[in-house]
Amino acid sequence: MKKEIDFYPITNVGIKRTNNEDAFLVEQDVNLFIVADGMGGHSSGEVASKIAVETIGKFFKDPNLNEETTWPYEYDDKISFLGNKLKTAIAIANEKIQEYSKDHIESRGMGTTVVALHKSGDKVILCHVGDSRCYLLRDKKLILLTSDHSWVNEQVKMGFLTESEAQRHPFRNVITKALGTKGEATAEVTEMTCKVGDTYLLCTDGLNSMIADSEIENILLNKSNLQEMGEALIDAANKGGGEDNITLILVKILH
Repeated sequence: MKKEIDFYPITNVGIKRTNNEDAFLVEQDVNLFIVADGMGGHSSGEVASKIAVETIGKFFKDPNLNEETTWPYEYDDKISFLGNKLKTAIAIANEKIQEYSKDHIESRGMGTTVVALHKSGDKVILCHVGDSRCYLLRDKKLILLTSDHSWVNEQVKMGFLTESEAQRHPFRNVITKALGTKGEATAEVTEMTCKVGDTYLLCTDGLNSMIADSEIENILLNKSNLQEMGEALIDAANKGGGEDNITLILVKILH
């Protein structure tokens, strides 16, 4: 039987940090890939990102969930059943992190971003909260598929900042949505048709805050396999400053 997809996950603490608050999960049997970037003192960022990826993976893999299931949250008729399943998994992860914070005083205020990708047939479902990203390399062009839930991105959308100003702005790390925090944390869902040869890149901002999209594209175009791509991206981010943890998953559509 032909492999449907190829994938390569990699994480790196970076140069400036001593601990890694990112997390990732690959559930190969259901074609689910998740990256999360935790935040909060006393190692609680690590806890938040771990709770997120594990909760999402467990809920999404539950064989008892089907279209007749009574959902704990409102069902969104504008997206598919699997889109709703992934969106709901993220909402449950949000609750789990909030519950943990209530029970552990030292972890209050912790949170995490998340970006998740699921492939089903010729469809790809993307869900994200925060500023972790998903890119697509198709026909030798890199496309950003997600829109950062961040203060600087809101300013760019309103025309108050340019993209280059946003990249250097002192508030560039301020996110407007995260799992586990007090604010609204509904996942943004994107559904699209995939093509053979497509390469998806899920990443924390430790990658794209250190190197430009043009450099990411150049690396993906000039390396021969996913492992080489992943290692080169980590190396470039660290050479660019390595100010944050760097985590990414590359997913290539084979058929």
